[in-house]
Amino acid sequence: MIQNIIFDFGGVFINLDTEAVPRGLRRYGMTDPGADLVSLSAGYEKGEMDSKTFLSGVKQAIPGSKEQEIREIWNATIADFPRRRLDFLIKLKNAGRYRMFLLSNTNALHIEQVRETMGKDVFDRFRGCFDAFYLSHEIGMRKPDPEIFSFVLENHGLQPENTLFIDDTEEHIEGAKRLGINTWHLAVHKESILELNKHLY
Repeated sequence: MIQNIIFDFGGVFINLDTEAVPRGLRRYGMTDPGADLVSLSAGYEKGEMDSKTFLSGVKQAIPGSKEQEIREIWNATIADFPRRRLDFLIKLKNAGRYRMFLLSNTNALHIEQVRETMGKDVFDRFRGCFDAFYLSHEIGMRKPDPEIFSFVLENHGLQPENTLFIDDTEEHIEGAKRLGINTWHLAVHKESILELNKHLY
């Protein structure tokens, strides 16, 4: 029986424009971010550098770019937050049947943009629905590495067989499965977190 639910954030609760960065890079003639930018982004998500260092690194990788332009391109990934998802989450929390956790690969710039997009009151209400709110850049780990799932399980005494992990990225789902955690690979644009009851037992 599921007693604990670990939720992803982007794509599950807040909508993302996954083409925003590739679209922005094409303005500089780049059709592929390249290994250096991918590595830089991963390091930023693990909190290995601050935003200033990250933006400086991106500027070096994209000749002719300006910091403000990079910020705008980077943060354009964050789209809208449908209010019905917050209402659903609050109702689920108030039912008191599950321990609820958030586990997100993100970074300081995106979280700033999330707060602006959602608004402080809505963001605070959203965050308050979870027993713990884990952001990769704050804890120095990121999905799909096994250590991040072990960290959540051990930190809260969770049993994998009683835990459901929800994410829209298959690689992350596979990482959780390796620890015996139940999973729901949410198909964005085809499924909604509002259909959660179909995956609880």
